[in-house]
Amino acid sequence: MRRPRIANEAQKTAPSYRLAALDSDFMMGETMRGVRLQIEYSKAEEALRAWGVRSTIVVFGSARSRDGDLEPHGRWYAEAREFGRIASERGGALIGEVGQPRDNVIATGGGPGVMEAANRGAADAGAPSVGFNITLPTEQEPNAWSTPDLTFQFHYFAVRKMHLAMRANALVVFPGGFGTFDELFEILTLRRVGRAPPIPIVLVDRAFWTSVLNLDVLVKTEMIRPSDLELYSHAETAEEVWQCLLDGGLKPHQVID
Repeated sequence: MRRPRIANEAQKTAPSYRLAALDSDFMMGETMRGVRLQIEYSKAEEALRAWGVRSTIVVFGSARSRDGDLEPHGRWYAEAREFGRIASERGGALIGEVGQPRDNVIATGGGPGVMEAANRGAADAGAPSVGFNITLPTEQEPNAWSTPDLTFQFHYFAVRKMHLAMRANALVVFPGGFGTFDELFEILTLRRVGRAPPIPIVLVDRAFWTSVLNLDVLVKTEMIRPSDLELYSHAETAEEVWQCLLDGGLKPHQVID
């Protein structure tokens, strides 16, 4: 005699019965923060490896500069775009051989303004570029010029910062606000304490940077050493930026047989 089936809907619909990886409430819970950090790191890492991105040139600057803006924003945008093209053509991002790594790939914060311009310059050259976006209260959308497969969105600033820094062969910093200063001082600090390779750091538009950063005061008050001012250089144009990077030790891609 067939036994009557006992209803088990309560068990099947209970949160505890969900597969852990598909349970958004569980995955977004307090105890899973470490797992979420790992997942954010691993997702971007896997995509970058798939595209052969071995090293990058990080470009930061104001999200408020627009193409065609009046001085100085329009000039900053134009120079960032030109630099993105130059670096992509000369640095090794265009390596076409299957399996060959790409070097000095343009990487930005993924948003508008100067970041858009640098990604756009890479696209002008037909090269891939990276956009490391971050979720913000005023939702930042990715610009239209970063390579779709290399356009990421992070929740954790720490993981985003790690990806920005860990492959960087150079940092190029256009005028910007708090986010730009944050990235600049992050890399300067890592360089100063020896936790990052001796990569060149170039600040674009000397007049801007000397007006907002009076680092000589830090030297005079013995907060930093005079030699710390040698951690970065200044440039005005895209060509000058590229030359500063070469003078600072940047190596264009070389195919290894």
